[in-house]
Amino acid sequence: MGAEEFPSLLPKKEGQTRPLVVGLQPSALLDHVARVDWDLLDSIPGDRGGSQQVQIAELEYILSEVNTHILPLPEDVTSIRTIAGGSVANTVRGLSAGFGISCAIVGACGDDEQGKLFVSNMSCNGVNLTRLRMKKGPTGQCACLVDALGNRTMRPCLSSAVRIQADELTREDLRGSKWLVLRYGIFNLELIHTAIRIAKLEGVLVSMDLASFEMVRDYKAHLLHLLENGMVDLCFANEDEARELMRGTAQTDADAALNFLAANCQWAVVTLGPKGCIAKHGKEVVRVGAVGETQATDATGAGDLFASGFLYGMVKGLSLEECCKAGVCSGGSVIRDLGGEVRPENWRWMFQQMQLQGLSVPDLMKN
Repeated sequence: MGAEEFPSLLPKKEGQTRPLVVGLQPSALLDHVARVDWDLLDSIPGDRGGSQQVQIAELEYILSEVNTHILPLPEDVTSIRTIAGGSVANTVRGLSAGFGISCAIVGACGDDEQGKLFVSNMSCNGVNLTRLRMKKGPTGQCACLVDALGNRTMRPCLSSAVRIQADELTREDLRGSKWLVLRYGIFNLELIHTAIRIAKLEGVLVSMDLASFEMVRDYKAHLLHLLENGMVDLCFANEDEARELMRGTAQTDADAALNFLAANCQWAVVTLGPKGCIAKHGKEVVRVGAVGETQATDATGAGDLFASGFLYGMVKGLSLEECCKAGVCSGGSVIRDLGGEVRPENWRWMFQQMQLQGLSVPDLMKN
């Protein structure tokens, strides 16, 4: 499959020619997010609350059923949203739009309508797309089904989606950056290993998210090998992923997972949903509670946006506790509406929460 780079969709910022953060997302992804009833969730295969890949026919069936299973929502909340998605895309978009950190995404995008929508959404949020390769073929899509309690069930379709290959990555993709953001995935192991190797050659720190409890449960041996080689600097896990990571050991709680991750990575974080998070760096351990009183409209992207805030703190040289506080504020901002993209009014909410936590609000005009 021939590939070509997109032209730069954003003007170069004077004095800032290299993005501080580069996200690796092998395939661009378009999310179709809807709040639906239990009947639809019970009719599709796989566990509720997780992420399980489906074929295109299954995705089309799910999307065809969505309109008849929509849950009523408040007037100011959209019933269905179609936006650029994927964990890494959510994180770098949040870093760029909400925190003013220069970000780029490296991956592949199809030459179809979904690809155009992905490009438009990411570029409008300030993400540099010069490392995104356009290829002939379809862009990935994902059905994000949100239940009445705000919990999301993901059904991505990536089997035929275009993707970047390991031999297409170059040192130029990461040169001059501070962080590489990636997501664990068994289908992208060669690419992940190549990206980490290049990152180390370029002196770039590596942040990795554990993806989903299914991915940890089903491909744990590969994950342990990746972690135990000491090449991942920062690792994020949620409670379900942490539990699967420690399954079969004497202790399976979040603290045990945190200690395991911290033994293999410089920084380790376990997010705890409405209970906030715990984090560890060296011998330092911090616990930070969640902020705000809002019932989650949709938990899609909560962990991804937590990572945005935490990485903002890392880039700015904040303390471990301050990084966690920035994370819970940004994670809390995205659950107030459907989808993994934060609306302007919810960024304003986040800035207010940051001030209440004693944090400086990002000066977007200086980045």
